[in-house]
Amino acid sequence: MDDPRYSTLPHWPAAHPASGAHATLKRLNEDFIVTELPLQPPSGEGEHLWLDVEKNGANTAFVAQQLARAAGVRDVDVGYAGLKDRHALTRQWFSIHLPKGETPDLRLLQHPEFTVLGQRRHARKLRPGDLQGNRFRIVLRDVTGDRDAVEANLQAVASRGAPNYFGAQRFGHGGDNVERGRAMLARELRVRDPKQKGLYLSAVRAFVFNEVLAERIRRGLWGRTLPGDVMDEVGRPTGPLWGRGRVATTDAAQALENGVAERHAALCGGMEYAGLDQERRALVAYPADLSWDWPQDDRLVLAFSLPAGTYATSVLDELLRTTEPERHAES
Repeated sequence: MDDPRYSTLPHWPAAHPASGAHATLKRLNEDFIVTELPLQPPSGEGEHLWLDVEKNGANTAFVAQQLARAAGVRDVDVGYAGLKDRHALTRQWFSIHLPKGETPDLRLLQHPEFTVLGQRRHARKLRPGDLQGNRFRIVLRDVTGDRDAVEANLQAVASRGAPNYFGAQRFGHGGDNVERGRAMLARELRVRDPKQKGLYLSAVRAFVFNEVLAERIRRGLWGRTLPGDVMDEVGRPTGPLWGRGRVATTDAAQALENGVAERHAALCGGMEYAGLDQERRALVAYPADLSWDWPQDDRLVLAFSLPAGTYATSVLDELLRTTEPERHAES
């Protein structure tokens, strides 16, 4: 059998019944507000200057470059815990390695797309994943369809959670990063940039995880555990982040995961050869402190928190279909 190609992403199934409703997402940047929840506040002492930054219309990497320039350091001396949406109003922490000399007051820095709200020293650099999670406030506009069905799904997500799919952002424009990752692993595409290589590996790994989760939902296993499941620290079933080593599951759970791996043998074999180790990820995302309000008949406002690595769009997909305004291609 020929290896499959991954030019387009599949439509992974939802766990809850389709509401048939539709809404506009991110008409304004202020419709999608994200506040990072750090692991700990900066201590006030150390070689790294932590900055509390609010950005509006800029991506995280761009802000990091501007901060490096303003502080007179290399780009690699700036750290952050996670990437935040460009078309949103977001608040997150950055760190700058400044072990010597006077501390610049970067609160004075003026830029149309971001503001430094505060700064404080700390002993450690911020690295990817160094956060508890994120708090979201999302305004959905032009809501059409069955409001009662949306309400029913909101109640279902509040009580039983949502599939912990990796969101579309992980896969690049149109899902291209999965196919590029396949080509890279098959040595059809040579990738020199370590960051680009990491993006492609992450996309491939996330794709296989989503395929396992989708297979469980298709089999009617949402909200259920299988014999041989591996549970996380709070007792919830997990799915594989593929890599070297034996699959941690046994029995029926292992058979399901190995069946998906066989369908994507080139991807899974490539990840093992690339040196990734087997890891696990929760199959269910539970939005904390979920609340909602209908300030107008066609407007829904949501607020909730999610742990690090969990996508708000995966929660929204369980409620209704969303579309974003068309935007010009970005350089």
